[in-house]
Amino acid sequence: MNDATNNPLLRDITRRHFFRNCAIGVGSIALTSLFAEQLAASPSQSTKPQATRGPHHPPRAKNVIYLFMAGGPSQLELFDYKPKLVELNGKPIPQSMIEGKRFAFMDSSFKERTTLLGSRRKFAQHGKHGAWVSELFPHQAKIVDDIAIVKTVATDVFNHAPAKLFMNTGSSQFGRPSMGAWVSYGIGSESKDLPGFVVLQSGPRGPRGGAVNWGSGFLPTIHQGVPFRSKGDPIVNLSSPAGITANHQRDTIDAVNALNLKRLVATGDQEIQTRIGQYEMAYRMQTSAPELTDLSGESKETMELYGADPGKPSFANNCLLARRLVERGVRFVQLYHTNWDSHGGPGETLEKDFEARCKEVDQASAALVIDLKQRGLLEDTLVIWGGEFGRTPMGENRTSTGRNHHIECGTMWFAGGGTKAGVIVGETDELGFAPVEDRCHVHDIHATILHLLGIEHTKLTYRFQGRDFRLTDVHGKLLPKLLA
Repeated sequence: MNDATNNPLLRDITRRHFFRNCAIGVGSIALTSLFAEQLAASPSQSTKPQATRGPHHPPRAKNVIYLFMAGGPSQLELFDYKPKLVELNGKPIPQSMIEGKRFAFMDSSFKERTTLLGSRRKFAQHGKHGAWVSELFPHQAKIVDDIAIVKTVATDVFNHAPAKLFMNTGSSQFGRPSMGAWVSYGIGSESKDLPGFVVLQSGPRGPRGGAVNWGSGFLPTIHQGVPFRSKGDPIVNLSSPAGITANHQRDTIDAVNALNLKRLVATGDQEIQTRIGQYEMAYRMQTSAPELTDLSGESKETMELYGADPGKPSFANNCLLARRLVERGVRFVQLYHTNWDSHGGPGETLEKDFEARCKEVDQASAALVIDLKQRGLLEDTLVIWGGEFGRTPMGENRTSTGRNHHIECGTMWFAGGGTKAGVIVGETDELGFAPVEDRCHVHDIHATILHLLGIEHTKLTYRFQGRDFRLTDVHGKLLPKLLA
């Protein structure tokens, strides 16, 4: 006699259907128990159920604040002083230097021998090591002993949107995870009531490329950056509608989560797990986010240090919010400020418009480093300043004379988080066209940032479409001169 109860296929199907159909009962209890064990084992990842691939070694930095100057600020007007370029102003650049090089918008100009453009800005040496800083950055000139200036940052892409994508994801192709997402995936976040990766924006428009610059790509979407506003509700529709009580909202979230949990047990889809976590996070943020953006508790001295003006969106307010975010355990905070493009056309002049951008960011950038240091946070917080590429030593003639995009060298600076203070890394030739010492590629920058966070860049991988991807692709080496 054939005993159906001994049929392994029937037994497996029955078991699977039982747990699927009882997802709100037995399945829910089992899954809740599993989540509880995960949280007990690692409380810092309560909002990142898919995080924790590291650290691989003791970290020097716990948090990152990345001040992204969208548009590519001209290093030749700020940090890379070139008296020879001033001397040769108006002269043609040697053909040997531009042979085989590609530039945006300037192919026809090169046929007419583009001329060199010396900076009109005054430079002076500052700090113990005599770092050159222009008159446009009087506040940042005062913190040169606390920062490491890297003058030879090289990239592969010369147009804005793909160059921003490359600087943020290590690739110019859409669909790759951003650095903030990789960090969240690798080591999670200590914040229970705020996202692990937050984005703040200022300036006349958002950065070219938009949300892909802080996206999660093929990583679970829980790791993507969450844009906050610096005025009103930090997130649109965060507040409950009129007439909805806290109890009503809690009941709604519980019901939705129960349905999602039922589907999660049936499919094992980690995106459903992300959705459950995000509902809970949004609920908690109704309390934590308004408290975050309420600057009334900041002292008058702090507000004046940053040049912040409560209630008015600005880069200064965002820098202050960035400090408050890392105080609350947020792992990665990225600020975008536009528009640093300086081709010489309307709104992009090297004189009036570039000077305005400098005034908008100089005081607050320096204040952030000073404030973090005073509060004992700079040791654990890595601050990064820079754009997607540098600018050419040749002029570009539009309405006025500006500078074109340049992938051979740009300038970034780093502070805190295990970086060496008061040093200058890399040197460019006498015209500021190419590195002559310590070329630092974007992949090397990424590898070094991950290293400071306790992550070995070759070990932080994610299998997608049959390949193990990583932020640095198959490249990247550490920059020892940047490390303390």
